[in-house]
Amino acid sequence: MTDKLRAGVIGVGYLGRFHAEKFAALPGVELVGVADLRPERSAQVAAALHCRAYADYRELLPMVEAVSVAATTREHYRIVKDCLTAGLHVLVEKPICAALEEARELVELARRQDRILMVGHLERFHPAMQELKSLATAPKFIESHRLAFFKERGTDVDVILDLMIHDLDHTLSLVRAPVREIRAAGVSVLTDRVDLANARLEFADGAIANLTASRMSLKSMRRFRLFQPDAYLAVDFEAGELTYAQRRPGASGLIPGVALDIRHFEKEDVLFKEIAAFVRCIREGTPPPCTGEEGAHALQLALEITQAMRKAKV
Repeated sequence: MTDKLRAGVIGVGYLGRFHAEKFAALPGVELVGVADLRPERSAQVAAALHCRAYADYRELLPMVEAVSVAATTREHYRIVKDCLTAGLHVLVEKPICAALEEARELVELARRQDRILMVGHLERFHPAMQELKSLATAPKFIESHRLAFFKERGTDVDVILDLMIHDLDHTLSLVRAPVREIRAAGVSVLTDRVDLANARLEFADGAIANLTASRMSLKSMRRFRLFQPDAYLAVDFEAGELTYAQRRPGASGLIPGVALDIRHFEKEDVLFKEIAAFVRCIREGTPPPCTGEEGAHALQLALEITQAMRKAKV
């Protein structure tokens, strides 16, 4: 590896452009080029960031050591496979793929190639969620609401893969027991795929998760709540706030015996943190914060929820 890590970005639409900007801003990294199916889009980003534009991503691969893949979900498998086969380290936006068999193949390919395959579950880097996970001990009930305005971006997949998968990833990182039962319902409103979904998950250790996601809301909301035997924890991602209520003898307040702590976090560039972590893992040879295996696990649960919805309609 040269002194500067040579990096590229494949897919520079709304999110991919931000990936390119972060690579360009990182010390010790050279953004060599960007690729996109729309030549005018890659040319515009390349001009702004002083790198080369590619219409065919395969021409970029010999020029770099690492890439971000921010193309549409349906293209992830083909592109990531080509990148890993070329010996590159890969950061792929969530979800890792559209099909579980494809995800497992990519995980195995990364292992054989001895290359990092990191999945971009961005909210793992949100400081309030990181604090919640440091305080969680034995989750018994989890509830999330993820509501978003409608955008064309992401509609190549249903709302479970588009939005709910964030909360599936959080839940799986907090509850280590296997899922025992899934009950789910969803409706299509603005697209021919599910746009609003609710899933109730029961785990083998008795924990319950109730998750709701919508991409047709008139307001934006990203909240995640957790109850455990001695405490209540809640993250409001948009406000950058963590509420922590813990049973404590002698504590005074709204509820006697319960200490309430509301923590506010300064807004951070979580995408910059994610890409910096990816680069650091390459340099240090350490496992990424979200491995390909973890990305595949979240995908598997998302697809099982989709299947449960289909069964519920029969």
